[in-house]
Amino acid sequence: MKVVLSTLNAKFIHTSLALRCLKAYSGERFDIDIAEYTIKDPSMNIVSDIFSRKPDVVGFSCYIWNIEETITVINMLRKIMPDIKIILGGPEVSYDMDFWMNRVQEVDFIVVGEGEETFHHLLAEIEGEGKYHMVFGVTYRKQREDRVEVIVNPPRPKLNLNELPSPHRFQEDIPHLGSRVVYFETSRGCPFSCQFCLSSIEVGVRYYDMERTKADILYLIDSGAKLIKFVDRTFNIKRDYALEIFGFLIENHRGCVFQFEITADIMRPEVLDYLAEHAPPGIFRFEIGVQSTNDPTNEAVQRRQNWMKLVRTVMKVKNSQKIDQHLDLIAGLPLENYDTFRGTFNDVFELRPEELQLGFLKMLRGTGLRRDADKWGYIYMDRAPYEMLGNDLMPFGDIVRIKRVEDVLEKYWNAHRMDRTLLYLVDRVFPSPFDFFQAFGDFWERSGWQKIGHQLEDLFSRLWAFLDSLPLPSVKDKGSLTTEREDTSGDDPFSFDAIIAVAGARLDPDVVFGLMKYDYFLNHNYKPRKTWWDFTMDKAVWSGYMRRLAERPGEVSEKFAALGLNERELQKHAVIERLPFDLDMFLATGEVNKERHTLLAVLYAIEAGNSKPKARPFMLTMEAGSEAFSL
Repeated sequence: MKVVLSTLNAKFIHTSLALRCLKAYSGERFDIDIAEYTIKDPSMNIVSDIFSRKPDVVGFSCYIWNIEETITVINMLRKIMPDIKIILGGPEVSYDMDFWMNRVQEVDFIVVGEGEETFHHLLAEIEGEGKYHMVFGVTYRKQREDRVEVIVNPPRPKLNLNELPSPHRFQEDIPHLGSRVVYFETSRGCPFSCQFCLSSIEVGVRYYDMERTKADILYLIDSGAKLIKFVDRTFNIKRDYALEIFGFLIENHRGCVFQFEITADIMRPEVLDYLAEHAPPGIFRFEIGVQSTNDPTNEAVQRRQNWMKLVRTVMKVKNSQKIDQHLDLIAGLPLENYDTFRGTFNDVFELRPEELQLGFLKMLRGTGLRRDADKWGYIYMDRAPYEMLGNDLMPFGDIVRIKRVEDVLEKYWNAHRMDRTLLYLVDRVFPSPFDFFQAFGDFWERSGWQKIGHQLEDLFSRLWAFLDSLPLPSVKDKGSLTTEREDTSGDDPFSFDAIIAVAGARLDPDVVFGLMKYDYFLNHNYKPRKTWWDFTMDKAVWSGYMRRLAERPGEVSEKFAALGLNERELQKHAVIERLPFDLDMFLATGEVNKERHTLLAVLYAIEAGNSKPKARPFMLTMEAGSEAFSL
C-alpha cells in the first residue's frame, strides 16, 4: 500500500515536523513518501505530482494558513483518483470534525490530536479488515442502509514521547538542511490556559529524554542544519531542562542558529546570567508572546503575566547584546480598545525589540475565546484564518487603522533599514511610537502606496514625503504633548490633528534629513549608484573635500589615516555629505549642535578577512560656515 504524506507549507524554506513524525512511526511497515509544497504552488502542479506517485492513501496536514488551498487539491484528487483514501490531520481539523466531514465530502478520515499511533492503526485497518470503530482518535464515514453517517471515535490517550522514533534521521532530508528551517520539539503541551490559543487545551507538559534530544540536535548540526526552531510552547518552563539544553547548544552550535518561544516573566535570573556570560552572540533568538499589557484583557483571556518581570528579562537579554528578541502583540483581544492597544504597543516598543510582530486575533476552532465570542460581541471571518473583524470595543474601522500601523512597522522597524532615523522620530518628534507609525501608515494609505511595490530608495523618499507634509511652524518651542489620551473623538484636545501639529513643531528637518542620509549609506555594502535626494554639493567643493581627506586623513581619525587611501581610491570607493549639525555628537549624546557641522564620509572597500565590502562611516567635525576643504 503506497502512502503519500503531504502538506502545503507557508513558505518554501519551511518544513513539516508533523509529516516526519508520522513517517518515522509508520515508515518501517508502510511505503510512505513525504511530499511538501507551498500555498503559492499551482493546484494543478501539486495534484500532478501526487498523481505521479500513484498512492493508495494520501494524508494532508492542515493548518489555518493552508486549509483552503488543501481543499482545492483534495477536490481535484478525488475526481481523478476516485478510489484513493484521503486522510486529514492537524490542528485545523482536530475540532469540529462533523463540520469538516460535511464540508469536504471527499475526505474519508480525520486523525484527531497526536497522530503517530492513530495514523499507524488507521493505515493497518485500511490495508486490513477496515475495523475503523477500533481506531481511537479517528473520525470516519460509515455506510448505513439509507445514508452515510459520520462517526467520531473517542480520543486516544497521550503518547509516551520516549517510545516515539526520531523524525530527524531521514537521509533524503540531509541535502536540504542548510537551506530550510528545521523544526524541533523537546516537549509537548503547555502549562498555561490562554483562551485564544489551542495550546491551552492540552493540560500538562511532557518531555523527551534528554540524551535522545541531544543526539538528534547533534545529528542535525553535523548534517548541515543552519537554523533550528524549537516549537515547544514554553521552552523555559522547566529551568534545569532548558539550562542544560542551552549549555549543550553553546558547546556544540558550530554556527547553527536556534530559535525558542519563551515566557519571559518566568525566566530565572540565573539562566539569564548564564546566557549573558556564555552564549556566543547571534546563535540564539527568543520569541516572546506579550500579546497585551492591559491587565483586564489578560485576566479576561486567563493569561498570567508579570509585566515588571517580563521587562526585567527582556532588558537583561538586550543589554547582554547576545540574543535577538522577537516580541508579539495581538490586536483585538477582549476589553482592549484602540487607546488601550496604543498603550500596549508603546509599552512594548519602549523595550526596543529587534522585531515587534503585530498580529490580529484569530478565532481558532476549539479555543475558549471562540466559544465565548458572543460574550464580547465578536464578528470574524467564517473561513480560515478566522481573523476578527470587530468586537464591542474595537470596531472594524479601528482594525483597519491598526493594520496600517502593522504595514509600516514591518517595512521600517522590523526591517531595520533606518533605526537611527526612526528612534529620533519616535523619541523626539511624535508623542509616542504608535502615533508615528499610525500617522505614517495613514499617509501611506492616502498616497496609494499600498498598491505599488517599492525599492530601498522608495522607502526613504516616502518617509521624507510624509515628514515634509507635516506643518512646520516658525516657532519650534511648542509645549510637549502628553503621551496619554483619554479619547480619540473630535472633542479630545489631543486629537490626531493635534498629534500631527505637535510633531511638525518638534521636527528639525536638518537633523532628520542628515540621519536619513546616514542610514541610507549604511544600508549598502557597495557604493550606491544613486541617492533618493538631489545631490547639490558643487563639484569643486566635492573635489576639495576628497583632496583634503586624502592629504590630511589624520584630521578624521587614526583609523582612517591607517587605511592609506589616495584621492583616486576615495573617489572610487567613498561617498561624502556635509551635514548642518554635529552628527558624531548627536549619535553619542543625543545633543543637536548646529554650530559645528559634519563631513560624513562612508567608505565601501573590502576589509581583510571579508569577501565583500562593508559600509564604514568616518566623520570630520568642522565649524559652521568654514571652508574646510581648502588647504
